[in-house]
Amino acid sequence: MISPAGSTIPLPQGIAKIVTRTALQNCDAWKRAFQNRCKDHRYYEILEQTLDGDFEHRYLLLEDGSGNVRAIQPLFFVRQNLVEGVPGKFRSAVEAVRRHFPRFLTMRVLMVGCAAGEGHLGACRSEDERWVAGALFASLKKYARQNKASLVVLKDFPANYRATLSAFSSDGYTRVPSMPMTRLSLKHASFDDYLATLGYMTRKNLRRKFRKAERAPAIDMEVVSDITPYVDEIYPLYLQVHERSRFKFETLTKDYFCSLGQRMPERARFFIWRQLGRIVAFSCCMVHDGTIYDECLGLDYNVALDLHLYFYTLRDIIKWAMAQGLESYCSGPLNYDPKLHLGCDLVPLDLYVMHTAPAFNLIFRRAVKYLEPTRHDPVLRRFPNADQL
Repeated sequence: MISPAGSTIPLPQGIAKIVTRTALQNCDAWKRAFQNRCKDHRYYEILEQTLDGDFEHRYLLLEDGSGNVRAIQPLFFVRQNLVEGVPGKFRSAVEAVRRHFPRFLTMRVLMVGCAAGEGHLGACRSEDERWVAGALFASLKKYARQNKASLVVLKDFPANYRATLSAFSSDGYTRVPSMPMTRLSLKHASFDDYLATLGYMTRKNLRRKFRKAERAPAIDMEVVSDITPYVDEIYPLYLQVHERSRFKFETLTKDYFCSLGQRMPERARFFIWRQLGRIVAFSCCMVHDGTIYDECLGLDYNVALDLHLYFYTLRDIIKWAMAQGLESYCSGPLNYDPKLHLGCDLVPLDLYVMHTAPAFNLIFRRAVKYLEPTRHDPVLRRFPNADQL
């Protein structure tokens, strides 16, 4: 049971109010909090309404001493598997214990940020971010304890927040790398010009894959902003890809995909590929400020591997984005080996983690460095900017 909406936490220079999404419907500060981000306030509302799983959503409305709303910060409680993505014998041993104790190495966690995407501070003005960081530092531990959460986690915050969030990493919290996103520059005259920047073997392999796909029955692409008419066809393809991943923090729903297109039509773009009239692949993307964000992919594995649909679809998205004059392509975590060969750079994301019991935190700060996910992916160390993780 979480603290009821309307409860408050005093701050050194203001107050933090716990509110629900309903209380924010007519709040101008809520609309300003993420107005310059690809995932603005509408996205957080979509997640709360559609996300599958035991997420308990709340929002911290942060006021200064004069009663001005300086930020609205999304939060959620979830029970987290601490060895998610950890491979090998250690993971097998944990699973053996869980057959008798299902909650072994799982904890109730208060997470700050976005349940399906990178985290950002919900400051109404960018110049307020340092104040907001201080207010969160003063309130999160108390709020977590009130709600019996063992951990506080600032989830997937981009590296450019490190200076702003320095109070966390220097006092109680441990900053560890999360699985990074990747970015590819699209500042090329054409897709062929982009290919020319890659290594010889990569170019050769890609062209071989494209030729093989093109010898098969024709694959046609369509781009729509509302996936609702096709959601029953594309959703099983999303699940096929999702189930293959060893990281499964959230499971998106049919309602999520429909709501994204209906509520954010100027940003949502769904790419659909058909062969012989049947959908064999789709990609959910968002477009904002010169960048296309590839959020998730769905593939029909009856044909996907034989036709190299991962590379085929990526080529089509990049070509489309170049034709729209977009400057960069950004994709989510995982599947790093092809992204390395395709010339992508890492976009580091950070976790700031603290156990709410001081004695346990001394031990946890050492243990979390062995549990953090990037240490188990050797491909990451091969990226040119891996030192930024």
